[in-house]
Parts: sequence; structure tokens; C-alpha cells
Amino acid sequence: MSKELLFKSGIELKKLIKNKEISPVELTKLSLERIEETEPKVNAFFSVMHDQAILKAKEIETKISKGEELGLLGGLPTSIKDLEPVKDVQVTKGSLTTGKTIADHDQIIVERIKKEDGIILGKTSCPEFGHSGSNESKIKDHCRNPWNLEFTSGGSSGGAAASVAAGVNTVAQGSDGGGSVRIPASFCGLFGMIGTQGRIPRRHAGPMSWLPVNYSRIGPISWYVEDSALLFEVMAGPHPENESMTIQDREDFLIDLNKGIKGKKIAIPHNFGTRVVDKEVFEIFNSNIKLFEKLGANLEEIKFDFDLNDLEQPFHKHLMHTFSFCVNEQFYNVDPKKLMPHVKNTIERGKKVMASDYAKALAQLSEYRFKMDKIFSNFDYILSPTVAIPPHKCNERPNIINGKIDISTIDDKEMFEENDYDYSSWIFVLAQFTAPFNWSGNPAVSLPCGFTKSGLPIGLQLAGKKRGELSLIQASKAFEEIKPWHQNRPSI
Repeated sequence: MSKELLFKSGIELKKLIKNKEISPVELTKLSLERIEETEPKVNAFFSVMHDQAILKAKEIETKISKGEELGLLGGLPTSIKDLEPVKDVQVTKGSLTTGKTIADHDQIIVERIKKEDGIILGKTSCPEFGHSGSNESKIKDHCRNPWNLEFTSGGSSGGAAASVAAGVNTVAQGSDGGGSVRIPASFCGLFGMIGTQGRIPRRHAGPMSWLPVNYSRIGPISWYVEDSALLFEVMAGPHPENESMTIQDREDFLIDLNKGIKGKKIAIPHNFGTRVVDKEVFEIFNSNIKLFEKLGANLEEIKFDFDLNDLEQPFHKHLMHTFSFCVNEQFYNVDPKKLMPHVKNTIERGKKVMASDYAKALAQLSEYRFKMDKIFSNFDYILSPTVAIPPHKCNERPNIINGKIDISTIDDKEMFEENDYDYSSWIFVLAQFTAPFNWSGNPAVSLPCGFTKSGLPIGLQLAGKKRGELSLIQASKAFEEIKPWHQNRPSI
């Protein structure tokens, strides 16, 4: 059986399984073989669930033999980012401080993936607590980009993206607190999406359950738009305990996917708050704008009545405060020496945040959300690059764009201390287009839109109205049809 099978769409693979042209056991074994082949080079997985995956595949095969209807995922192999618990499997959260913790329960999305006959191959790698736009930790070396192993896969869902790009599985689960699905999707030439804040529920332990603003959202990464729509459909839905922060109604994200975007209004902000954008990224992005017009959309350049530079400071204060509170309580006191330097620094800085600053930050962010909602009352989408730069080398920090970085608008200059480059480069360089929609709560996607002269993928970002995930999926499907990115694959 050829590895080319693993680069087919999940929708096509489901049909092959249903028609008994391939068995779920055969497909799972092929995926596991592909992990063995690529893993020493890519470092996409912290743990491989070989026995559990084969057992699940056999269960699904039995259902087929009995003529029973399969769940929505229909025997597709997938993976879980190692921030989320999978019962009876070690959960590291990318940190040595977690020890050899074995999860005693499944995260809600894991329960749903298993129920819908998804086959979990393993836990994908991530930086410590997902707190970086690159993908390395003290547990494992850099997760590398399948398009060029000298370069990063991005973070923090770099393992998820790398596994898909390497042809291990057609779709993977990631999470995104500032761009952590969209950045690696862009770097690895894939489609990635996050929904509206609260669309996909999580079962948090401790203080994370009641954060007033929870930026982190779960989302899929895939080669094909429809595969992400499928996994999103499986993971979305009401919280089983009716948790107040989640959207409690159901929607169908698999209908009318070919509806297109004729007549839709797209805003292109010329003052998006970026200080510098890589010239090649800018050129590739601009070359794709007319494709949306070709699809029948109306594009309009707009000027925001706010400066996102001003929003970054309250975001940092809020993020650092909550990160310090949530992480420090559970792990930090175990052994601070086990932490990555930038994580330790962030926790220490978070301890110094005053309650008044925290309250002020929440007020500023609330005002920003109101202003963003106002923009989306007049437009269907906002279009931008996904990341301001192409993928950077694993051993470098993305703190230079076009030979410089302008920090003149940043008050918090100590963010750029040497031991804080990981954090500062994540926020001020990698996430300057993506994080604003974590702050606002809007859904957003990253679409592959081209390659640099050196062959590295570039993505564009499309953000939509709150609860407008289906419209975003339809827009993405239309773009995919006019610019099919699946024809290009890494040579790994």
C-alpha cells in the first residue's frame, strides 16, 4: 500500500473504508509506518499510541463487517496535541514539570473523536504549555518543517501541522491562544481554523475554568478544507455540563460548502497594527487578493479607528497574569529549573501585575471587542497575511524582518531582553495578525496562498463574524477550488 494514500482527502478515505476498498486497520498501520519513517526527522510526536490505535481500528472494522453505521470520522486516523488529556496516556503539556502524569480522563473533544470513530495515532509535540510561536521544549528537539527540515513547523500546534504535512494523517487537532493553529498551518502549507470563542468546549481543571476571557481555542489543521470542516463538526457543540463560556446551541458545518462568496464584502485594513511585514510575504499576499474578486467578492480597504499596538500591552498584562496564576499554582513550584527560560520569565513578570492593571486590561479589551464587532457589522470578512514572515530556521528567533524590527511603539522594552526572545518574537512578530482575533473572539482561518523563492509556504488569513464559521468554511472552499494547494507536497 502506497503512502500516497495518506495524502488523499479524509472524505475520499472515508468512502474507501465504507466501500471496503481499504480497511481501517490497513490505513492505521500505514499511518503508523509513516510515523516511524518520518518521526526521527520531524519530531512531530511526543508519544505514539500504537496498540490503542490498532485496537480502535479493529473495533471499527468489526462494525463494518456487521453492517453497522460508522460515525462521522468513519475510521480516519488523527492526532491530539499534547496539551489535551487522553485517558491512560501520558500528558506532558510540553513541560518537564508535569512528570510522568497519566491522564485519568479524556478531554471532551477526545470523547467526541472516539465516539465518531476517529482513530487517535498519538500525542503531537508542542512547546511548554503551548507558550511559543515556535515548537521546541526540554522534552524534545525542535519540531521541524517537512518542507525544509532546517526550518520550524511553527507553534504551538507545530507537531499537529507537521504530522499532516508529512502525510501521517489527513487532519489533526490543534489549539490556538494567539495564532497557534494558524501560524503552523501557514508555515506548513496547510488549512487551519479556529471557531468563535466558546464554539468547541473544553473540560478545564482548576482556575482555567473561570477565566473571564479565554483566548485559547481548539481547532483542526488539514490538507483539505472539507476535512477540517468534518473534524470541526465533530468537536463543536454544547458543553456537557452546560459551562457558561461555551456556545450551547448546535450548528451544521458541513452544509452548502460549495455556496461560494459571491456578493460578500471583504475588508483589507491598511493599518492593521503591524510594524514591519516581510517583502516577499507582502508580494505573495497581494498577488492573491484579486482571486477573491474573481470569486465575486467585493473588496474594500479600510482604516481602523484604533491602533492594535495600543492593545498589545493590555493583552500582555492580562495574558501574563492569567498564565502566571494558572501555571504557577500547579507546576511552577515543583521545580522552576525545569521550565524553559521564556516561560519562567513570563511567570515571574505575571506575578508583578497589579490588580488595577489587570482590570484596566479587561476594560480595554472589552472596548476593542465592541469596535471589532462594529467592523463586522459592515463586512463579512477581514483579509490579511497569516504571518508577517516566512518560516524561520529552528535555531533562530524571528525578531528581524527585512533586516530590522521597529519596537518604537512598544512601551514594554524589556520584552526584548535576551532571555525573552521566544515570547517577544511570538507576540510582536509571529502573532501580530493572528492574536487580534483571539482577543476579539472571532473565528479565523489560514489558507495556503503560495511559496517563497526558497520553497517555503506562505498563508493568508480570513477572519469572519462571530458564529460565522460556516461562512468562513464556504469562503475557504471557494478559494481552495480556484487555487488548489494540494498539488504541492513536501519531498520528505
